[in-house]
Amino acid sequence: MLIAVAAFVLAADAITKAIVVAHLREDEPVHLVGNVLMLWLTRNPGAAFSVGTGETVVFTVIAFGVIVYIARTARKLYSLGWAIALGLLLGGAMGNLSDRIFRAPGLFRGDVVDWIAVTRYYPIFNLADSAIVCGGILTVILAMRGQHLDGTRGDTSAAAVAASEDGADGAAQAEAGQETPSPTDAER
Repeated sequence: MLIAVAAFVLAADAITKAIVVAHLREDEPVHLVGNVLMLWLTRNPGAAFSVGTGETVVFTVIAFGVIVYIARTARKLYSLGWAIALGLLLGGAMGNLSDRIFRAPGLFRGDVVDWIAVTRYYPIFNLADSAIVCGGILTVILAMRGQHLDGTRGDTSAAAVAASEDGADGAAQAEAGQETPSPTDAER
């Protein structure tokens, strides 16, 4: 699921950016709903809200770090909610990273294409940014609900559940008057 969500976000982001770059001109917004919703092509050399303009290399490194972290975490993932959340974050990070790598002004210094404007007072964004925000919100919700990456809930984890099951088996055997078998050298 993580890979499917990430691939969908990356493809949708790349396709919409290609269409926008081909059909819109910078500083000529297309008003869809008055001044409330517009298509407005801009190129952002910084991060969200144009913070860190000129620090594109730093954001490239951060995006690589996020991608590596999610790839490593995916091996421990048994929760559908977390798979969707991390898929959104991964797809969004890869979408904006591809702009930073391949767009002008140069390799690893490229500007991100933003094109969705909600009022003149809110920053212009793209689908990758939306996926990152939605993935972040879902991450907070899952964490607040106590949902773990391994699919367990609350204070328990898969390791704790397995340990308590092993302990319960040993206690039941002790109550029945049976010895708990000790692990052999081969099992150790």
